[in-house]
Amino acid sequence: MKIITRFPPSPTGKLQLGNARTALFNYLFAKHHGGSFLFRLEDTDRERSKEEFESDIVESLAWLGLTHDTKEVWRQSERGEIYKKKLKELVDRNLAYVSKESELPDDAKADFVSPKRQEGTKRDEVIRFRNPNKVITFTDLIRGEIRFDTTELGDFVIAKSMEEPIYHLAVVIDDAEMGITHIIRGEDGISNTPRQILIQEAFGFTRPQYAHVPLILAPDRTKLSKRRGAIPVSEYKARGYFPEAVVNYLALLGWNPGTDQEIFSLDELVTLFDLTKVQKGGAVFGEEKMRWVNKEYLKREGVSSLIPHIPTELTAGKTSVQVTAIAEMLFERISVYSDIQKDIETGELNYLLKEPTYEKELLQWKKATEGPKIHLEETLSILANLSSENFTKSDIKDALMPYAEAKGKGNVLWPLRVALSGKEQSPDPFTLGACLGKEMTLARLERALAMV
Repeated sequence: MKIITRFPPSPTGKLQLGNARTALFNYLFAKHHGGSFLFRLEDTDRERSKEEFESDIVESLAWLGLTHDTKEVWRQSERGEIYKKKLKELVDRNLAYVSKESELPDDAKADFVSPKRQEGTKRDEVIRFRNPNKVITFTDLIRGEIRFDTTELGDFVIAKSMEEPIYHLAVVIDDAEMGITHIIRGEDGISNTPRQILIQEAFGFTRPQYAHVPLILAPDRTKLSKRRGAIPVSEYKARGYFPEAVVNYLALLGWNPGTDQEIFSLDELVTLFDLTKVQKGGAVFGEEKMRWVNKEYLKREGVSSLIPHIPTELTAGKTSVQVTAIAEMLFERISVYSDIQKDIETGELNYLLKEPTYEKELLQWKKATEGPKIHLEETLSILANLSSENFTKSDIKDALMPYAEAKGKGNVLWPLRVALSGKEQSPDPFTLGACLGKEMTLARLERALAMV
């Protein structure tokens, strides 16, 4: 049997991490078994379905590398005649019926909206499924055997009218016509399963296998949501995350291959993925861990990959030696490309953008037994003898360290660092000098000398 999975989002918002992980698990499972991963849009909520959200979902999946095998994207909004025909079949076979809701007590009136949107307006007439009131048993590939007594569901609504099927009916028909063999979705879909199985049986459809994945939780162990720190996949792209890092992190939210390995390519994930190793409990999302994973991918790319992502305000007018030094300094600081802009906005990189301001007392190292003047003068003399082309971190360090070791590193290097950055905490002075270049380094040393 060929494995066929699907990812059927509603284009009522941007692709969130939880849905992206569901798509990923469907992709990994299908590809691991040499099967197909299909995509469709459940866009029957016409008020909230937007083209911009559809584009975001499609583009985000492509960015993550989750290529689907659907030749043409299915949209539920374009399949009305198919649903109408199948609904009529159920009514004609007395497996569903038109219900006059006005004749029923208020507490029996239907809320006809998809489980994806639990709100709606009451109507006088709906189509109800004739419930056989039986016990449904199915084997969840993650949770084991699950039993439902469907009696408590009553004769549930499957359409607002003969032209307006709701989620449960449409999804069953779509899955059958797509040949879906496995439905992998969030655990919040478990309660939908008995209704859908009853509808499958009424049509004589083959029952797919189910796997309900635990939810992604916020740090406080509530469901991760927009209100609980969730942001769209497209925002991670905008922040400069590697798509491979996002996929890597999402795969490990609730799944583990049983080893200590933490960094995986998509191909490795396909090879290793096993639904039986998906945990039953919710997985807590932690952005610091996600940043760590991204940093590992950044290390693989190397310092040179950072240069195109450095804002021009930091590199304008700089030599190639300076730009390389700036890239090396930033590489040690950041985990995600957007960290650079954040450091600019918080003033952490002001020393690269403008003359630093500080009190002259800051030039005095707290353990020094003499003033900084003599050391600033000697430092200036030593660095003046270096060529601009050789004003690299290593060259500056090689030139200064013999003097610093003879006179005390703190006595020599502290006033140099303050003169160049204006800060008590900053990169080391060799790095600062290479980033600023010879001309600016000497100018800042001369200014510090004038202060003392």
